[in-house]
Amino acid sequence: MMGIVTIIEKSGTPKYKQIISSIEDAIVNGTLKKGDKLPSLNSIRNQHFLSRDTVLTAFNELKTRGIIQSIVGKGYYVNTEDIEVNQKIFLLFDELNSFKEDLYNSFLTGLGDNIQVDIFFHHFNFNIFSKLINDNVGNYSSYVIMPANLKGTENIIDRLPKDKVYILDQMHKELLGYPSVHQNFKKDIYQGLKSGLKQIKNYQKAILLYREEHQPKGLLEGFNLFCSHYAIQNETINTLNNRVFSCGELYIILDDKNLIRVIKGLKEQHLILAKDIGIISYNETLLKEIVEGGITTISTNFNLMGQRLAEMILNNEFAQVENPNGLIIRKSL
Repeated sequence: MMGIVTIIEKSGTPKYKQIISSIEDAIVNGTLKKGDKLPSLNSIRNQHFLSRDTVLTAFNELKTRGIIQSIVGKGYYVNTEDIEVNQKIFLLFDELNSFKEDLYNSFLTGLGDNIQVDIFFHHFNFNIFSKLINDNVGNYSSYVIMPANLKGTENIIDRLPKDKVYILDQMHKELLGYPSVHQNFKKDIYQGLKSGLKQIKNYQKAILLYREEHQPKGLLEGFNLFCSHYAIQNETINTLNNRVFSCGELYIILDDKNLIRVIKGLKEQHLILAKDIGIISYNETLLKEIVEGGITTISTNFNLMGQRLAEMILNNEFAQVENPNGLIIRKSL
């Protein structure tokens, strides 16, 4: 393995790039295979009279492309035989659901070929969030982080190279120094409800089902602001357990499991959707076009969010993009 790196002294190609090409060539011709250990930084440095930084620069580029990986205390190993990978992206979601899947798929499509995306989930757990980031510092060319409503994420994200971080979906004021594609939850729910004001006034009371630990605070603030401005009688609840539905109630449901629970509850109480009980759901999915003849939604465009994020990464662009949002009125209202 000592002879895999070839350096030509009077070549116009920088020496770190010669190291990269040598390792790529060794992978292509089969000298190196997935799982093989590479010569150490020091052995390459000593053999070719290079600085350690030159060798490290080459290894770091191969590492961020996902071609090699480092194992603490052991060295560097071949991670893939696909040398066409140009970038390797760390994507940290809070959870996976149907609309996040749309976002993920549009992001992959926007990136095109030869870019590897590794997806992780923190499930709204700060310890998992911290561990996933700490374990992957320096392993990727870009980091896309969905901080959700976790507090103190800026202290963990600060450990990553600042010019490689992108914030997705929720934006905290402590993260304003980073590029982002995000939703303005307070404004979006306010404007969405305002667009449906005529229909909302057919009901006696608007009820927001809101769980602080999972959902953006802006949704609660925007709901309260709307109800205050338009004198809408309202209530905020955090569970449907033991809930008895009453005629004239309008439910704003932020997650899909509780949407199904409300629809099931209405059937059990022999109440008619829209006529007796109204529903506005948050986040558009294909299913909501069909269920019960169509569920009214307030939603951002998740496909556009994924496409715009891909553009920013490909163009190395710093921007803070507020993703568009709107109300889609259907038969549940």
